[in-house]
Amino acid sequence: MKILMVSMRSLHFTRWVNQLEGAGHEVYWFDIRDGGFPLGNLPWLNQIFGWKNRFQYPGYYYIKNKIPFLFRFLQFFNERSVDDEFDKVIKQIKPDAVHSFALYVSCTPILKVMEKNKHIPWIYSSWGSDLFYFQNDPNFLKDIKTVLPRVNYMFSDCQRDYHIAQEYGFQGDFLGVFPGGGGFNYSKTDKFIKPVCKRKIILLKGYQGRSGRAIQVMQAMSLIIDELQNYEIVVFGADIPVINYINKNKLSKAIRIKYLAKTEFLPHEYILELMGKALIYIGNSNSDGMPNTLLEAIIMGAFPIQSNPGGASEEVMEAEVNGLLIQNCDDVTEIQNHILTAISNYSLLEKAFRNNQTIIKPQFEREIIKSQVVDAYNDIL
Repeated sequence: MKILMVSMRSLHFTRWVNQLEGAGHEVYWFDIRDGGFPLGNLPWLNQIFGWKNRFQYPGYYYIKNKIPFLFRFLQFFNERSVDDEFDKVIKQIKPDAVHSFALYVSCTPILKVMEKNKHIPWIYSSWGSDLFYFQNDPNFLKDIKTVLPRVNYMFSDCQRDYHIAQEYGFQGDFLGVFPGGGGFNYSKTDKFIKPVCKRKIILLKGYQGRSGRAIQVMQAMSLIIDELQNYEIVVFGADIPVINYINKNKLSKAIRIKYLAKTEFLPHEYILELMGKALIYIGNSNSDGMPNTLLEAIIMGAFPIQSNPGGASEEVMEAEVNGLLIQNCDDVTEIQNHILTAISNYSLLEKAFRNNQTIIKPQFEREIIKSQVVDAYNDIL
C-alpha cells in the first residue's frame, strides 16, 4: 500500500513513522510546513520538501528573522499554493491512503484536494490539544466540523478525543488509542531507572504560554519551601515566563532549583534519563491529550502528579494508586496538597512504582504498539 503522510516535522512524527519501516508499505511524507530539508536517519522514507518557495532570494534568512514585515510581503509573491502542490503530489504518487497528523496543521490545508479525491481513504491522527482546546475557537471549530465528516479513519492518543470527534461529525472507523510517537524501547531506557529510595529530584515540565501552567506549580512550591529542602527541583523545557518567575521570586535561593531552557536542545534520551532519576514528575496544563511526558514518567518510575484536562490523564492514572491527578490546573492549594501528599507518603510512591512498572508500562512497549499500529494500517486494505 502507498501511504502518503502529511505532517509538520517533529519528534513525535518521526517516532511514529519509524514504526512502518519494513512493514511492506511504500511510505511518503509531505512536509506540510516545508522546512526545506529532509528528516535525518530515515533513508527508507520518500520525503517531499522544498516545494513552498519559487526561489531562494539573497538574504532570505536574515530578512525572515530581522525584517518580518518585508519577509511577509516577499513571501506573498514567492510562496506556492499548498492546494496546487499537494494536488500535484496526489496525481504523481496515486496513494492508496493519506494520513494527516493534527487537524489544523495537516488536514485543513489539504481539505479541498481531499474533497476532490474522495476515493482516497483519509486517516487522521489527533494529537495533544488538537480537538480539546481548539473546539473552543469558533474559527477552528468550523474547520473541525468541515474536516471530520470527510475523514475515513482515525487514530488518537486518548479515548476522549475519539468521543469529541464523533460529536463534530466523524463517522469513520476508529483505529485505536496509541501514544503520539508510538511505543517505547525499554532495552534502551531501563538502564536509567533508579530505585525509589535513591531518588531526590522533583521534575517539572516548565511550560506556561497558552496551555502550560508551570508557574502555578512553582507558586505551590513557594508555600512549602521548608518541606522541599531535601529535594532538588529540576524544571525542563522552561520558557521565558517560567525563567523570569524563578529569577524574580528568587526561588533558587530558597530551594535547590535549576532550569533547562526550552531553547536548549535536550535529546529525548536525556529526558528519559532525568525521569529515571526523578522521585516525582509534575505536569500541569489546561489542555492536552495523553501527555507523552506522563507516559515517560510512568515507564521510568517517577511518581506522576498530572493535570487531567477533559479526563485524558485518568485513562492511564488512578488517584493514589499510580499517581495523583490535578483536577484544577490553576488551583495552587490543590497542587500544594498533592506535593505534600507525595513527599510525606513513601509507601504510596513505592506502590505507584510497582503498579506502573508491572501493569501500565508493559502496554506501551515499542514492539507491541508497533504491531498493533501496523495491523491497523493493514486493516484499511
